[in-house]
Amino acid sequence: MMTLLRSVAMAAVSAIAIANAGLAHAAGTDTASTDAADDNGVILVTAQHRSENLQNVPLAVSVVKGETLEDYHANGADTLLSLSGKVPSLYVESTTGRIFPRFYIRGLGNTDYYLGASQPVSIIQDDVVEEHVVLKSTPAFDIGQVEVLKGPQGSLFGRNTTAGIIKFESAKPTEYMTGDTSISWGSHNSMNVESGVGGPLSANHVLKFRLSSLYQQRSGWISNTYAGISDDGTKAGRNVMGGFKEGDVRLQLQLDPEPATSINLSTHYRNYSGSATIFYRGSIQKGTSRPAAGFNYGAVQYDEGNNNPQAYTTWGQSLHVRHDFGGVSLTSITAYENTSGYSRGDTDGGAGVNNGNVGFSESMGRVAQLNQWSQELRLANSDKARLKWQLGGLYFDSRDDTEFYQRAYFLTSNALGGTPNPNNWVMLHNINTSWAVFGQASYKITDKLTISAGARETNDTKSTRLLKASGTYAYAPYVRLSDTKPSWDASLTYALVPEASLYARVARGFRGPTIQGRSAVFGSNWTTAGSETNTSWEAGVKTSWLGNRVHFNLDGFYYTVKNIQLNGYDSNNNAVLFNANKAVGYGLEAELDAHPTSRLKLNAGLSLLHTEIKDPNVYVQACSLSGALVCTLQNPYYAKGTSYYAQINGNALPNAPKFNLNLGARYDLPLGPGKAYLSTDWNFQGRTYLTAYKAVEFSTNGNMEGGLKGGYNWGMYDVSVWVRNITNRHNLIGVLDSYMAGAYNDPRTIGVAGSMHF
Repeated sequence: MMTLLRSVAMAAVSAIAIANAGLAHAAGTDTASTDAADDNGVILVTAQHRSENLQNVPLAVSVVKGETLEDYHANGADTLLSLSGKVPSLYVESTTGRIFPRFYIRGLGNTDYYLGASQPVSIIQDDVVEEHVVLKSTPAFDIGQVEVLKGPQGSLFGRNTTAGIIKFESAKPTEYMTGDTSISWGSHNSMNVESGVGGPLSANHVLKFRLSSLYQQRSGWISNTYAGISDDGTKAGRNVMGGFKEGDVRLQLQLDPEPATSINLSTHYRNYSGSATIFYRGSIQKGTSRPAAGFNYGAVQYDEGNNNPQAYTTWGQSLHVRHDFGGVSLTSITAYENTSGYSRGDTDGGAGVNNGNVGFSESMGRVAQLNQWSQELRLANSDKARLKWQLGGLYFDSRDDTEFYQRAYFLTSNALGGTPNPNNWVMLHNINTSWAVFGQASYKITDKLTISAGARETNDTKSTRLLKASGTYAYAPYVRLSDTKPSWDASLTYALVPEASLYARVARGFRGPTIQGRSAVFGSNWTTAGSETNTSWEAGVKTSWLGNRVHFNLDGFYYTVKNIQLNGYDSNNNAVLFNANKAVGYGLEAELDAHPTSRLKLNAGLSLLHTEIKDPNVYVQACSLSGALVCTLQNPYYAKGTSYYAQINGNALPNAPKFNLNLGARYDLPLGPGKAYLSTDWNFQGRTYLTAYKAVEFSTNGNMEGGLKGGYNWGMYDVSVWVRNITNRHNLIGVLDSYMAGAYNDPRTIGVAGSMHF
């Protein structure tokens, strides 16, 4: 706690010092607001499929600009995980490496690591829904801006948006030739190279393009020091884990044959290889959540798993066509996505022989092939009409063959008690289809009062068929779930004064039924969960002062999720699905974005959150290993066989921080032909439980991380030095509870960067 207080104080003093310097300078300089690139300080969003001033949108939306996102992953960090905590109520984590991020908004998310898992946070890339967990991991690069929409978004965006949406908008082709290139290099040979270039391909600007790319790498920096016998041939070595290579490219062609017609064809490709998440067995000190004595970030002892490799290839295309018929426009979005790859790991986080021959485990998940295509049509009237409306429909189809391999498949000997079994794997064929029709309208009753409402009818159908079994099974090799439900929202917006508006919103969304098929690799039955619904109430105030130089937004919310989908673990430590009666959550969110002078930029965000599971009849397996309870449980529990089961009634939702505080500041100082600058960003996280049950060891309180960047900009060029995770804080972000194994954030990295803009 003292470390946290000192860090908060350091960040606050830094921000105040920068602010004082900027305000003192403002007394003798022009205090004009931001430059034209900031659109005169007006924040535009497309949260309702229209380009609107954020102040007029009746829901909580946070915005991250593309250039800010680049700062967060300058060290080669995951572009999506880097968003965690950067805006109120957004939390992102992964315990399956860079191919499986899990998103949480207002405490709602999904801790399931199954490749077919559904999430209540939807990822939208350039108006295309990315449903499968691997598709959700596509990096964000050459981004115009990121919008985080909070609360159910079922009317305009459909099922599986009960928590909200993260909406990525790529930088688009431009009328004139423009380009951005940035290169950074740092600790562990970390590299981030990002570029975007585009402009006209024809003299009359009818045809334009944008070519975007991202290359990231990091050398292995985690050694495997295990020197004993390995049943699967895993070799120890120096710096054999923790590295990766990421290559991405996107090409957009924009055709505007006439003023009323716009066509955008986009294609993208991703090639990634690296390490799955590294867990450190026994790293959590019993009775606390702190690392055990002697914990070493840079070394593990893995006897299996071939040093945790993973690799994926993803590609896809989308076609956006918009035609204005004169007061009414039709938009068509056709998209196709494909991915394949695998991830393998030592899933006990260490060597079993070091623990009395207890806990030998490894597994692999492989998407042999996945094909997703979607078609959406929207008809909308003018953005300037007093009565604005839009109607639409969507069809979605995703099919994949997914395989799961268990330990015996990989073994070549039984020196450690394992029995090789080349048939210890299963293949599943999964189909997910969905259709929807929707509509929304808003009417400006007076110059100050606007009312809005929307509704959607959605069908979501899932099926799983067992194509190849690992052994005998006593259950049907096929399961199908389907549900059709309405979603809706209604809101009011009232403009108090030109600088401030009030809004209130009620919305309901639903998450479709889900199938957990991985259990088949153990010869166990499927587990399933029925649909959940979330009814959310929120109200807030949005303000913009001093000629749009200061934005301050505040909102409060309350929601009830009925039949909430949760997951726990069975006696094989395999994830299982279930529905609990309900969960409730309430809280407050505040955001400040201020440009008090042309030299100074400040931003801050705060979220306060309370969540609670309400079902006295639900128990989940808790930290059981060979008949022993290895953690300090804080819930009522009982023993059954060699496992322990804890009651979760009254517990907070997993990965739902009690509070999150983010702070940022940048100060520019004119110097010579250009300007020197210094920027910093900090994130502080309150009490967070990492499992559905309460255990002293599997909660965090005081996670924090800071970044600092200083540089010089002149004209089209920029050079800088940076540091991420300034304090080298070891934040616990995931656990293998039975093995007291923790996963942690990246260590401190330091580097240099250069960029060019034209």
